[in-house]
Amino acid sequence: MDSYSPARSALLIFDGDCAFCTTSVARMGRILPAMPAAAPYQWTDLASYALTTADAASRVWLVDGGRQYGGAAAVAALLRRQPSPGWRMLGWLGTVPPWSWAASVGYRLVARFRHRLPGGTPACATRPAT
Repeated sequence: MDSYSPARSALLIFDGDCAFCTTSVARMGRILPAMPAAAPYQWTDLASYALTTADAASRVWLVDGGRQYGGAAAVAALLRRQPSPGWRMLGWLGTVPPWSWAASVGYRLVARFRHRLPGGTPACATRPAT
């Protein structure tokens, strides 16, 4: 009998034009045993996930069934899905103040400066919202 695997039902949507994002998703795939399928938003039917291009360009998304998690919340949800208690604990901490505030600020800083981080390129720079 097959056991239910949440990793099979979820999708991690990221910016495929960003080398830093693509490298980060690949690294997570090697580190995290319960990594869901991942797809660049540029290759994804965003409307079927109730997302816009602006949504997907601004942050990573974890879509699991009817739930959507964006940015730091997506990372926390991804960690909560892991079999290891240590990863799950980090994921739960990412949802509880003041840790969630720190995670949110940290995520925004990484997203804003991803073009300057190792593996980043000028194509990784986020565009200001219009």
